[in-house]
Amino acid sequence: MLPENILLSVAALLALSTTTAVAELKYSNDTGGSVKLYGQFNPAYLSFDDGVASYGDLVDNEVSNSRVGIEVKQEFGSSVLIFDFLTGMGFGQSSNYSQTGDPDFFNWDRTFVRELQLSLKTENAGTFTFGQGSMTTDGVAQSDLSGTKVAMYNGLDTVAGNYEFRTAAGALSGVEIDDTFTSFDSSRRGRIRYDSPSLNNFTFSAAYGTNILTPNNDDIFADAAVRYKNEIAGTKIIGSLGFSRRTRNGVDRDDTFGSISGLHPSGFNLTLAAGSRKDSGSYSFAKVGYIADWLSVGKTSMAVDFYNGSDFVTDGSSSKSVGFGVVQKFDAANLETYLVVRSYEYADSTNSYLDASSVLFGSRWKF
Repeated sequence: MLPENILLSVAALLALSTTTAVAELKYSNDTGGSVKLYGQFNPAYLSFDDGVASYGDLVDNEVSNSRVGIEVKQEFGSSVLIFDFLTGMGFGQSSNYSQTGDPDFFNWDRTFVRELQLSLKTENAGTFTFGQGSMTTDGVAQSDLSGTKVAMYNGLDTVAGNYEFRTAAGALSGVEIDDTFTSFDSSRRGRIRYDSPSLNNFTFSAAYGTNILTPNNDDIFADAAVRYKNEIAGTKIIGSLGFSRRTRNGVDRDDTFGSISGLHPSGFNLTLAAGSRKDSGSYSFAKVGYIADWLSVGKTSMAVDFYNGSDFVTDGSSSKSVGFGVVQKFDAANLETYLVVRSYEYADSTNSYLDASSVLFGSRWKF
């Protein structure tokens, strides 16, 4: 008999796979206003092998977690006022499972709130935002046109982040995936933010904020980013570059990082990213993919990526990962099903470590 957690995984994925598309949950008035309910479910089965033992659980895919939100818009002449509330649903996140313990299957708290913000979007002056939401460098490391971003992107720590490498002797080392594979991508804070209008395909942004959802946290965050979006001879190109600073107890931590992705009309695509943390490590990331129209139900996206990091845990350390993923879209059901296989290697001058691997299989349904 299959273990109960595998049965739960299969049942959840089959339930989503048979879901039909639903009408947009939106109400509009006659004065340019609207109210929309939206969200997604993204359950997955995560398997992790640390070279000694294997583990498997039904998880919420933190690459793009299950969430629900409400958006209220109202036009005022050429400007639009937007209120947005968006929260994760509180299911156990894929990065929180480990050899030493698992999170509760459901445990919502305020740290799951992604957005609680008010924005004013103007025609010529840009967009002004206040409240809980993304810093400007959130997503800067993840410009990606491969079609596989739902489960496979430059954010390896979101899948199996709390799992530890084992030493060659088989003992847990205390060195986690989260410690050795990072993109430096920023998160969401209580902040004020400004985004410029598009200027020759470039957008400039800046933000300043604090971590208002975590008690007794006095960290201060400031960042700035520039984004680029264009299409040249049929090839789509997006890119971003950012700088972020976290100040804790008077000490600054500075990150500089960016990414670029191109999609050719043939379906072939290339994504590159790199970043460095001042005095504390750097990485490079590359992904090659192909998007095919093989099935009438939707596009099939495939990609292989490589991550190379150094000096994250100790000076001279190295982190390497290779991943392969496939994503199949089912357009009529607003559904994507995916499978991602990944290997992890870590080395430093202190110990020898066993290689590890993970498999992520799941479906994301949007409404």
